[in-house]
Amino acid sequence: MMKGEDVHVSEEEWFFEQVSQHKRNLYGIAFSYLRNEADALEVLQEATCRAWSKRKSLKDPERLTPWMIRILINCCMDELKRRKRKITAEPQRYEDGVMELASDRRLDMEKALDNVKPKYRQVLVLKYYRDMTLTQIAEVLEKPEGTIKTWLNKGLKQLRDKLKGKGDLYHG
Repeated sequence: MMKGEDVHVSEEEWFFEQVSQHKRNLYGIAFSYLRNEADALEVLQEATCRAWSKRKSLKDPERLTPWMIRILINCCMDELKRRKRKITAEPQRYEDGVMELASDRRLDMEKALDNVKPKYRQVLVLKYYRDMTLTQIAEVLEKPEGTIKTWLNKGLKQLRDKLKGKGDLYHG
C-alpha cells in the first residue's frame, strides 16, 4: 500500500473536490426543502460532515453524488421535523408589505407543497425544482422507477387538490 498519510490526504482532497463541484446543486436541493438560505447552508454543511464521516460505507465512488443527495435529503427532513416540533406562533413576515401576484402564487404553491406527503413532496422537489430525471430520482431515493412514477402522480394529484382548495390532504 502507499503511504497512509498521502492516501488519506488525496482521499480528502478528492472528496471535497467532488462536493465542491456539486455544491450549487446540493444547496439548491436544500433550499428547495427549507426555503431559507441560512438553514440550507447549515444543512449542507451537516450533510457534508455526515458524508465525510460515513465515506467508508460508499462502495462505489461513481455513486458519490446520488449518495450525497440522499444524505442531504435526510438532513433536510431532520431539520423539517425539528421545525415541526418547534411550531412558530407567528407566520413569517416579509420586509415589504406589498406582494405581487406572482409572489402570492409562489407562496400558495409552497404552502400547498408543504401539505403534500413527504415521500411525494421529495419526488416533486427533485423533479420540478432540481430538474432531475425519474431515473436519477429513483437512484437517489433507492426506489424502483415505477414507485417514483407512482409517487410523482400521487404528489401531483395532492398538489392539484390542495391548490383547488379541497381541504386538508395531509396531517403531519
